[in-house]
Amino acid sequence: MHISFLIFSAYGMGGTVRTTFNLAQALAEQHEVEIVSVFRYRDKPFFELSRDVRLTSLVDMRRHRPTYDGADPEHALPARVFPVADGQYARHSALTDRRIGAHLARTDADVVVGTRPGLNVHVARQTRRGPVRMGQEHLTLATHSPRMKRLLRRTYPRLDALTTVTEADARDYRATLRLPGVRVEALPNSVPAPVVAPSDGGNKWVIAAGRLAPAKRYDVLIRAFAEVVRERPDWGLRIYGHGREQHRLRALVDELGLYNHVFLMGPANPIEAEWVKGAVCAVTSSLESFGMTIVEAMRCGLPVVATDCPHGPGEIIRDGEDGLLAPTGDVRAISGALLRLIDDEKLRARMSRAALASSARFDPAHVAARYEDLLTSLTNRRAGSLRRARGALLSGTYAARQTVRSGVGYARRKVAA
Repeated sequence: MHISFLIFSAYGMGGTVRTTFNLAQALAEQHEVEIVSVFRYRDKPFFELSRDVRLTSLVDMRRHRPTYDGADPEHALPARVFPVADGQYARHSALTDRRIGAHLARTDADVVVGTRPGLNVHVARQTRRGPVRMGQEHLTLATHSPRMKRLLRRTYPRLDALTTVTEADARDYRATLRLPGVRVEALPNSVPAPVVAPSDGGNKWVIAAGRLAPAKRYDVLIRAFAEVVRERPDWGLRIYGHGREQHRLRALVDELGLYNHVFLMGPANPIEAEWVKGAVCAVTSSLESFGMTIVEAMRCGLPVVATDCPHGPGEIIRDGEDGLLAPTGDVRAISGALLRLIDDEKLRARMSRAALASSARFDPAHVAARYEDLLTSLTNRRAGSLRRARGALLSGTYAARQTVRSGVGYARRKVAA
């Protein structure tokens, strides 16, 4: 099976890039797999990619290269296929519309997979007849604007399948968009086993990681940790990542007098080496489409304290077994959950073992097997539909010929009479 992923930029460092690379590499063990990047901003991808996966790009944005496309007059014209409602619309243009359309018109893949709503629209509208058309949703339906939802309701029926990263979001798509004939399946993101030994739980650090963005609510975590410090001043909090909230969070740390306990560490790659330096992971988001950091921490042996926000944490963490869930935005509940794990070493060790065991279900090999089952089913269904269509066409042609022949025979008999 030839599987082709269409991605905004394979040269970035976001979660969609990571999970696409993980899935592509796992599928490449049995199939021919390629990743087609609309944009190329760097000479090499930020994340490593197996040589078994072919990587190509459509629009070169590297100014130092003779193939630079940024000065192309067509790139100054607005996109008409890529939807305005997609958050990456400003990056797209008439040039990207044409290059994506040309790629989809000539692809020899058996399956074409879009990886964000705007690209799913391209896949639905422009993929040549024959390949299975699949869209992936890495965000959630609830976060899309009404304009985007109306577009998806009109466009997604042209897809064969749509995957979400949580069952909760799959239910939303089935109930809200009601896509006839489209298989809507929940298939989680995958996280490979770390190359470092898991945490032994002995270091007195709580670890958090992710974009320093409002939705991550690190302000809530810092306030909760202020309550932890009152009882356990021997513990510290490390937050890895960068983003627009950095200065505000640093000011909050200073305001609460936590400069010896809470540290904004900046980004780290690979992050696994930092997870294993901690004993507990904390996630205090108000919204998660999935929760990659939760799985990453669990795969490193950390029990996770997370807010029970839509949509991911409650489908990843088994509350009381491999982690703890707390109400969103509840500083006291979050600090209480952290202290429960901090104060009880036996509980922390038990949950650490459980986190290692339960997070194995997100291994790329397991997730890829589920994708393979879905794609095989879809390609078989598509092949059956094409056979039936050809059969009907041939049957119709045969019937037409017979009608013509019988008409000619009747006319001849009339003349002879």
